[in-house]
Amino acid sequence: MLPVSRLQALSHSRLAWASLTLGSAMLLAIALFFQYALDMEPCVMCVYQRAAVGGVMLAGALGWLSPRCPILNNLALLGWLAAAGKGVLLAKEHIHYQFNPSPFTKCTTVAEFPHWLALDSWLPSVFHPSGDCADISWSWLGFSMPQWLLGIFIVLAALAVFVILVRLIGAINHRH
Repeated sequence: MLPVSRLQALSHSRLAWASLTLGSAMLLAIALFFQYALDMEPCVMCVYQRAAVGGVMLAGALGWLSPRCPILNNLALLGWLAAAGKGVLLAKEHIHYQFNPSPFTKCTTVAEFPHWLALDSWLPSVFHPSGDCADISWSWLGFSMPQWLLGIFIVLAALAVFVILVRLIGAINHRH
């Protein structure tokens, strides 16, 4: 196991932040592949989960561009955790729609982004919903896409918490 000082250094490295950024970009590219190459229309929950992945990607880019600036780096880390945490909640809600279909609990067909972040208007090719949240149009190894995304978001959130803990332990050790 790596000592805390090495883990702390790694958490500030451009390589770690670049990996987070590029990994998130790859997830968005995969989503677009499913949409455009496999003709799978994204539902509103899919679009919201794409936005959460985009939030992780933007946080990663901020950390990548400022690995040694404590304020920006910590802001990137909090953004990473917030976006991944929101992704967990969105994926859980989407799974509920898929496995508990009901005419009384349906997702909307219109994205409801805030007016100052109208992603569906700015990038409709990525964020315009046109599918049904209850449809399970793809599965792999017995898991639907939102179930896979739930696992991915949990891992991303856990990694963010791990990095926060490593930094806190490193800061405590540095004081003594």
